[in-house]
Amino acid sequence: MDQPFARTELLLGPERLRQLQASRVAVFGLGGVGGYVVEGLARCGIGRFLLVDHDHVAETNLNRQLLATRLTIGRPKVEVARERILLINPAAEVDCRQVRYQPGLADTLLADDLDYLVDAIDTISAKLDLIVEAQRRGIRLISAMGAGNKLDPTRFEVADLYATTVCPLARLLRKKLRPRGVTALKVVYSREPPLPVDGSRPPLPGNETDTDATAEVEPSGVRRALPGSISFVPAVVGMILAGEVVRDLVGLSRELPVPGHPAAEETEADGPDTPAAAGER
Repeated sequence: MDQPFARTELLLGPERLRQLQASRVAVFGLGGVGGYVVEGLARCGIGRFLLVDHDHVAETNLNRQLLATRLTIGRPKVEVARERILLINPAAEVDCRQVRYQPGLADTLLADDLDYLVDAIDTISAKLDLIVEAQRRGIRLISAMGAGNKLDPTRFEVADLYATTVCPLARLLRKKLRPRGVTALKVVYSREPPLPVDGSRPPLPGNETDTDATAEVEPSGVRRALPGSISFVPAVVGMILAGEVVRDLVGLSRELPVPGHPAAEETEADGPDTPAAAGER
C-alpha cells in the first residue's frame, strides 16, 4: 500500500488510486478557489499537473488564498503551488505556465494528454474561450462560478450550467455560451444571492486582477468593483471542484440536475443579465 495515500486507497481501492496517479489535470487560475483545488487534488494522489496563472501572491490575498503567506508575498503563484504539491507528493509531475490565459492560447496550453481541466478564472472573455476550446477538444471540464460576495458555503452545489439559478456569472455564461454551441457544462455555483459590498472603500492596492475578481470592463469603460471575500467560502468551492474531478476520473460520477429539473427553474432572485457580482476566485 502506498503509505502517503493509504487512507485514500482504503476508500477508493488500489486500481482507482492508480488511475488518479496516472491522470494529468489542468488548473487554470490559482486564486482563492484554484489554490484549494490544487491542494485537494495533490492530497488525493493526482500524479501530473498543469498549472496556469500569470499572477503573483499579494498581501490582499492573505484573507482567503491557501498559497498566500507572509513568506510567499511577491512570488509567482504557479511556483508556490508547485512547491506545495511536491512537499505533499515528491513523485508528482508539475508543469507551470506563468501566463494569463486569453483567446488564442488554447493550442499552446491544451494538450491532448489532459484528462481533466478545472476552470477557476474570472475574466469573462478568457473563461468563455477556455470552456469552448476545452469542449471542442473533448477535454473533461468543470467550471467555478462566482464565489465573491458570498457568506454561506453550504449554498454551493454541483449542477449543469443550464440548471443553475441566482448566480449572475452563471446567468451571463448561459447567455454567451448557448450561441457558441455549448449545450452542457458542469459547474459549481451558489444559490445564495450576492451580498452588497461597501462601495465607499478605496481601490485595493497590490495585484488584485483577473484570477481573483471579474475585471472585465463595462461598455462605458468603467472597471467593475472588486467583490468582497472571506476565508471559508473559496476554500469550500475549491474542495467541491476537486472532489468532482476525482469522482469523474475514477468512474464515480453523479447525475446532475438538467434543464427542466425543478432546480433549473428561473427565479426572481436571478436578477438582471449582468456579471456585476460574478465573484472572485
